[in-house]
Amino acid sequence: MNLTIISGLSGSGKTVALHTLEDEDYYCVDNLPLGLLPEFVQRVINRTIEHHDNIAVGIDARSASHDLERFSEIIKPLRELDINIEVVYLQAEPATLIKRYSDTRRRHPLTRKGLPLADAIEVERGLLSDIAAGSDLFIDTTFTNIHQLRGLVKERIVRRENTDSLSVLFQSFGFKHGTPTDSDFMFDVRCLPNPHWEHHLRPLNGLDAEVMDFLNNSEEVEQMLGYIRDFLQVWVPKFEQQNRYYLTISIGCTGGQHRSVYIAQQLFEYFRDRLDTVSIRHRELE
Repeated sequence: MNLTIISGLSGSGKTVALHTLEDEDYYCVDNLPLGLLPEFVQRVINRTIEHHDNIAVGIDARSASHDLERFSEIIKPLRELDINIEVVYLQAEPATLIKRYSDTRRRHPLTRKGLPLADAIEVERGLLSDIAAGSDLFIDTTFTNIHQLRGLVKERIVRRENTDSLSVLFQSFGFKHGTPTDSDFMFDVRCLPNPHWEHHLRPLNGLDAEVMDFLNNSEEVEQMLGYIRDFLQVWVPKFEQQNRYYLTISIGCTGGQHRSVYIAQQLFEYFRDRLDTVSIRHRELE
């Protein structure tokens, strides 16, 4: 049996993640008080709750603060049971969260205590810090819309649990649009020759044949790709041996259109034949 705990900041997409899992035939419970989690898990084990192979629960800042501060203490004995438990934490940058609340005209759960929205977000971040620190998968939804988040949940959580192997995500991004905070490894390829300065290549991206040919002909690009590939070949298996569920590898260039896309795509194509669960995301192209 698999138990997935979905937590994170209000407005970061927890409800979307739970609904996506529910659509994939997970038994889902939203806003479960953290203090009730051990009893809930025991009821599942004892089959007093309808049996499902995959269960997901949403836990957020509305749980009692003294329970949130004891998250690692509460979860530790549960990990010793005969079930697979993983914690997924969603977050987004404050400016993004504020805009989402403004667009939807919903109230943040902590503003009911008289806090301004920006302060409520920071208080919530502090309340959930123990959960964030103990998470198995960290998803930053700052640059992710609903449809992209649903795709990530299916690709990273549902697919991984069906294969029970390490899920590796290669993602390209542009530094000028902000660095992804959910990376385990981040490689900066801004030192490589830039197709942006070739006028006929500027409107294209790293998946187009002309750009690929331009970068293929660069010895520096081949060296960079080889070094990153060799590094990952050595160290990714080490993470798998430590029973890690997820690994996110980010490749960044200036705009996230040419060099990072090319390098990330090449790494994805190389490792998808060598690892069980590998996915690709080009953040700026989406």
